[in-house]
Amino acid sequence: MRAGVALIALVLAGCNAQPAGIGGIVSTNPCADQLLLALAPPGRIAAISHYSQEEAATSIPLDVARRFRGTAGTAEEVIALKPDLVLASSFTPAATLRAYQRLGLKVLLLDSPTTIAASRGQIRQVAAALGTQAAGERLIARIDVAVAAAAPKDAARPSALLFISENFANGGPTLLTEMLGRAGFGTNAKATASGAIPIERVMRDPPAVILDPDPDGRTATLRRRVLARAGLRVAEARFPRSLVNCGGPTIIPAMQRLAAIRANIVR
Repeated sequence: MRAGVALIALVLAGCNAQPAGIGGIVSTNPCADQLLLALAPPGRIAAISHYSQEEAATSIPLDVARRFRGTAGTAEEVIALKPDLVLASSFTPAATLRAYQRLGLKVLLLDSPTTIAASRGQIRQVAAALGTQAAGERLIARIDVAVAAAAPKDAARPSALLFISENFANGGPTLLTEMLGRAGFGTNAKATASGAIPIERVMRDPPAVILDPDPDGRTATLRRRVLARAGLRVAEARFPRSLVNCGGPTIIPAMQRLAAIRANIVR
């Protein structure tokens, strides 16, 4: 009998997510999700956003994300879970935030960091709210190691144009721009701000390399054909969509991928 009770206790202790209505932490957007999974013990996680359970939106391995309850982030769903803390985006609708406030829920609003330093600050902010400061510092140390390891050993700065989706490119002062620079890439002159960059503009100022989350997609294939017919030699590399969405833990694989791409084109 005692052995049976012990076995049940072990099974319950191994459960990943808390059931509804008994507290825990809920995150309502994919960037908050990845911070929560990186900084909190699994047993404290009541739910994450459904975005992290979708291949096109997640910054977390799908098999990991799907171990947890997912929500659409509606006030009704979150309130029903009676969480101890809600990690929400600064873009959360005001009506939803008012509903949380009326019910007395503790909410931490997270913005979108545009620098590595700001991402470090956000990690510390979330870790403090969770009471997992040591885990936060360990994550920051891993990020710093990845950033340092990606720094180039030579002075070459090949220009890079990073497409986030189809012909929508990264540009201006963003976290991605800083990561590109830290990995030894120069900014393409046409990407002065994030936005659509048609093929005509790419042809007028071709970068050394185009980074694309879907190099086999229709837009990338057409762009490749047009550049080839114009006699323009532009390298291409896959930069997964999962590395575009967030800072935090994502900085580590993003810097590793950028360093690998640069090593391939600078020989």
